Amino acid sequence: MDLKRYIREVPGFPKPGINFYDITTLLKAPEALAEAVRSMAEPFKDAGVVRVVGTEARGFILGAPIALYLGAGFVPVRKPGKLPAATHQASYELEYGEDTLCIHQDAIRPGERVLIVDDLLATGGTVGATVELIRKLRGELVGISILIDLKELEGCPARRQLDGLKRHVTLTY
Repeated sequence: MDLKRYIREVPGFPKPGINFYDITTLLKAPEALAEAVRSMAEPFKDAGVVRVVGTEARGFILGAPIALYLGAGFVPVRKPGKLPAATHQASYELEYGEDTLCIHQDAIRPGERVLIVDDLLATGGTVGATVELIRKLRGELVGISILIDLKELEGCPARRQLDGLKRHVTLTY
């Protein structure tokens, strides 16, 4: 199935010069959503994944069904102030500043096998911060599954911290 035909490209969003890849058009098509979940989960089906970690917010949408597919639990990584119990935090650079992600301190036990899921890999900051959070909890990262990889941003410094990690990409732009 050609999943790219389900992705809406929106030029100039959120600002001029940016080409936004909108996955809401994929999400509303059940056959495309099922194929995306299968494609993102299948490379990790025999990896013993115990927790799937999804980053706010589209990582939640894809991460939860991938967790079900793998027979694993789902763990959300959120912005500060959104999780009710004690958290660990990791900050990362944006092109216009800095942002922070949080995870519950009891979300992952040491040694649990973890898969990170997100919709988009751009500069690598969000995924890099998520990797840092999993390492703080001493989880064993088995890989990263991304729906869309923006290859033009491959040289970004934050992406270098992902080198050597198993990474599966479903679509490349």
